[in-house]
Amino acid sequence: MFASVNLYSTKTGEIKNFLESFFDEPVYLKDNLYWTKKYNNPIEIVDMIGSFIDNNYKYKIGMWVSLDPGILINITDYNADLIIKYMFERFPY
Repeated sequence: MFASVNLYSTKTGEIKNFLESFFDEPVYLKDNLYWTKKYNNPIEIVDMIGSFIDNNYKYKIGMWVSLDPGILINITDYNADLIIKYMFERFPY
């Protein structure tokens, strides 16, 4: 099973700027308005969710996380903490 993070934006360069800030290295994107990455360990997504929420005011991007096939969860200021808590309870490794 894979979990995935999907970032969307209507403003060119926003995703690239966010990812370069998060990874602290240059990032090359084929599509400047969409980015996705799959993770074997869903807990690896938690740091990105935290960074996304902490910097939400800087970037005009949206984040969707998939923990199960075909189900996407929109990450917002209101549900981020609950999603992170749920992830640690569901995937305690």
